[in-house]
Amino acid sequence: MQILTCPAQLQRLEEILRKSLPFALPVFGAVLNINRGNPGEFEVLVDKWPEFGAVLARPSGEVASGDMGHCRRGVTLCPGTCQVCSEHPWWEVLGWDLGVLGSIVVGFGGCWEPAPGVRVGSLNPSHVDLLNDTWPHGGNARSRRYLAKILRRFPQVCLQDSSGQPIAWVLTNNFGMGTHSYTLPEHRRRGHMQVALTMAAQRAHARGFPVFG
Repeated sequence: MQILTCPAQLQRLEEILRKSLPFALPVFGAVLNINRGNPGEFEVLVDKWPEFGAVLARPSGEVASGDMGHCRRGVTLCPGTCQVCSEHPWWEVLGWDLGVLGSIVVGFGGCWEPAPGVRVGSLNPSHVDLLNDTWPHGGNARSRRYLAKILRRFPQVCLQDSSGQPIAWVLTNNFGMGTHSYTLPEHRRRGHMQVALTMAAQRAHARGFPVFG
């Protein structure tokens, strides 16, 4: 495997993967983040360049074990066999179901505004325990560290009540995809998640990330 570090190669890889959407989504978002400052400190590898047959996105410096078909970390894209491999299915790792594809997946258009008494704000490090308690894959020290990391490094959208407390939010991750979206039970059925997802989609699209509905 060859680690791509040349900016020109990484830009070329982004262009190639963009032409293979939505199939290339498991690695495309990671390449976009790498080419836009690499906030997640990821690296991308190919089996050969430029005529590659597999792409692996993983944390920088991590050593994958096993062969190409049984990678342990990151996500491997094998266009020739339509095979996507990871330690866990990527939709489970992200905490969203298969109906959510792309950077933020939602049909958006028109003007979406928060309900009266609700405002757009931001999550901060003090909210990490709330995130950890409400994430289906959370509730432990490892998940807390992970959520704290993506909270610091990646875009997120938060709706707050009149007192400034979070009531609904959408977080994104290293792969430019949704990691944790949630509305507090007492605030559900009021359209808050639709607003949060639409705003997240619009912001992602403005940064050059694809949005699929």
